[in-house]
Amino acid sequence: MPLSVSLSIEGDTTVIELEGELDAKTAPDFHQTIEKAAGHGTSTVEIRMAGVGYMASAGLRSLVFAQQKVGDHVTIKVVGAIEPVSRTIRTAGLDRSILLSDD
Repeated sequence: MPLSVSLSIEGDTTVIELEGELDAKTAPDFHQTIEKAAGHGTSTVEIRMAGVGYMASAGLRSLVFAQQKVGDHVTIKVVGAIEPVSRTIRTAGLDRSILLSDD
């Protein structure tokens, strides 16, 4: 399933909304959006993942890429990830540096 990626600004938050599968084939689209998000200079990047039904290790690497790209002064928040996706993030230990939220 292809990945749909959209970007918007809500106050001091850059919102990236993903829908589809996040894997090696679709991760480059997400990376391009992260690079755009890094240029906005907001204090938070919120990645809405409720529509992501599958995330491979390439998706984890994408989240690490996002952290590196936006810098330590920006909070990255993953919102609405389904249980298998949030479990993958927790298992990899990324929940120590990326906020996970059900909102």
